[in-house]
Amino acid sequence: MEPTCKGITMSSAMSCDQDLSSLLMRQKNAFNGAGSVSADTRRQRLQQVIDLLVNHHEALTTAIDEDFGGRPAGFSLMNDVLGALASLKHARDHVQAWMQDEPRPMISPYDQLGATAWVMHQPKGTVGILGTWNAPLYTLFSPLASALAAGNRAILKPSEVVPRTAALVARLCAEHLDPLVVAVVNGGPELGEAFSRQPFDHLVFTGSTAIGRRVMANAAQHLVPVTLELGGKSPVIVSSTADLNKAAFNIAAGKACNGGQICINPDLVYVPKASLEAFLDALRTAYHDLNPTVAGNPDVVAVVNARHLERVEGLVRDAESRGARIECLPEPLALDALDRRRPLRVVVDPAPDSQILHEEIFGPAMVVLTYEHLDQVIAQINGRPRPLALYYFGEDPQEQRHVLEHTLSGGVTINDVMMHAALHDAPFGGVGASGMGHYHGREGFLEFSHQRTVFKASAHDPRREWGLLPPYGEHYLAAMLAGVTSD
Repeated sequence: MEPTCKGITMSSAMSCDQDLSSLLMRQKNAFNGAGSVSADTRRQRLQQVIDLLVNHHEALTTAIDEDFGGRPAGFSLMNDVLGALASLKHARDHVQAWMQDEPRPMISPYDQLGATAWVMHQPKGTVGILGTWNAPLYTLFSPLASALAAGNRAILKPSEVVPRTAALVARLCAEHLDPLVVAVVNGGPELGEAFSRQPFDHLVFTGSTAIGRRVMANAAQHLVPVTLELGGKSPVIVSSTADLNKAAFNIAAGKACNGGQICINPDLVYVPKASLEAFLDALRTAYHDLNPTVAGNPDVVAVVNARHLERVEGLVRDAESRGARIECLPEPLALDALDRRRPLRVVVDPAPDSQILHEEIFGPAMVVLTYEHLDQVIAQINGRPRPLALYYFGEDPQEQRHVLEHTLSGGVTINDVMMHAALHDAPFGGVGASGMGHYHGREGFLEFSHQRTVFKASAHDPRREWGLLPPYGEHYLAAMLAGVTSD
């Protein structure tokens, strides 16, 4: 498949790069001409995107299913369509309140003379959004909600790993949205590289930490601020006080979600050594209840393509070759090259140098690690790059607080997994190696706004009569020294 840009097949990456630059310049010119648009205009733009998803959800979920080689329409509706709609509707319904100027206290003595100050939230311009394949609509349209609410324009670049979905998104946006407000460009890694080198006013990337580093380096050429939603090995702590059956069920449900292909999916599960067998039994029962079979099961999401499948299989093989115990849920499966659905492989206590302990899994596999003391677990978590999410199962409030205060992650869910990301009015984002910046809610609006301080002077300026301007009088130094206090 040749790279495409704005739905037109291009003969070379260079021509696509030039077309992208031209599109960005046109959007910037339109932004400069219009200035900061009203709340009504922002709501109208958000509503147009909402209507696009509502009116074409069936075609979009069908395209995702075909790209994955098996992804239930209901799951795509829940994860991508409804998730994006929730972000868009929340922004639509709150944008007028978010964009109000914020009065700030005036410094003395200007407060007595009528001077005022405020912070205005100003749109930055054009936001570039690089989406990913595992949530191909959500990772485009959820950050777009924040960008549009802040009064920006945007250019979207869907993932080439899901070409049918990407092409449909480009066509629908071209048909229903003003390209000077929201445009879509399609292409492969070369276009992605060119995209991240453009002088956007803000850049959003969702994907791996390794690619995130390249995106950030490219953006730095133009000092473009970035929001990076990366991944990492999100850990789960199953405390000795946890309900094992509940923990096992919630973890099984999380691993069954999108075939484990979610950035906040649990990778490492820490279980008390004495509870290992009971936990594995409960996990097997729970996963079997969710997916009694795997082969041909329409409820099981396939691994997106052969390359990613081989990557996940390779991680499991490597751990097994180093002596790890492998459990297969719900049961071992004769592999079918034409069906990329796979059972959940549970890798128990792999050797420290196993690849699966150091690479993000992003598929139907997980690691179970046994422990005897909680502080050992905390030390291991803190010895790794900061994860995008952390999960804790347990009923001891003091232990729960200890875990929260002695670890750092993008977000946390307690006694479940992945639920914090569904909060529409709470920031979603990473920290350290798992990313930077946020979208969702007011924090997302602020992410894509410039907080501009405004000082409005009073009619009378008393500085000269107070001796605060040259030529300085004999009392100037004494007055300044009088202000040097520690109270």
